[in-house]
Amino acid sequence: MIRADQEIKSFRDHVIVCGFGRNGYKAYDELRHSGTRAVIVEQSQQLLNAANDALGHQIPAVLGDATTDSALRQAGIEHARALITALPKDADNVFVALTARELNPNLVIIARASARSSVSKLISAGANSVVLPDEIGGSHMANLIIRPEVIKFLDMISGLDPNKLRLEELSFNELKPTMRGQSIRELDVRSRTGATIIALRRGESGDLEVSPAADYRTAAGDVLLVLGNESQIQALHQQFK
Repeated sequence: MIRADQEIKSFRDHVIVCGFGRNGYKAYDELRHSGTRAVIVEQSQQLLNAANDALGHQIPAVLGDATTDSALRQAGIEHARALITALPKDADNVFVALTARELNPNLVIIARASARSSVSKLISAGANSVVLPDEIGGSHMANLIIRPEVIKFLDMISGLDPNKLRLEELSFNELKPTMRGQSIRELDVRSRTGATIIALRRGESGDLEVSPAADYRTAAGDVLLVLGNESQIQALHQQFK
């Protein structure tokens, strides 16, 4: 065990990452930088030790087989809000999704797949979303030729570019009480923080509206999608939450 059992037992609303290869490592690193607690489930002590040294801190981890109930329970699956299964074999990811869904019916499950034929199996097993890294990589390389400026911009959002931008969610419930129900114009996010509201997910219908109208008044269930650099997003948190 890399981190004491007792500490992991205290985790609530965390994310479990199954598999600590390239995809699992990247997922953990992104979660860590966003301030989201995460627990790794990995069978290789050597891999965990190497990552522990590289990151310079103790990784909350369970040394064990992610396809087993016991390993997922040790990782606190009953209290987790999401799970990422990034194991090398699609069949193992299917089994993790099945097991995780049984242990926590409300869990958000994101699964990695190598073959497109595995996507439907993973969804049937309980995954909410499936990512195919190889297809994404190939598409990304082609689009660098077809529409390079668009891809460079997306890289800035995804963290692949050193001049990183962040796409942040700001929900109606997170807004300060005095700001709830204000219009986009009244919120005035851009002049207050430098960040820009680029889209709105309407709570009532679930529709995604790009560049919402300035006179639209926020309502319960709404989520604003805001784009900005690190300092602008920090200002967003300080002034609006």
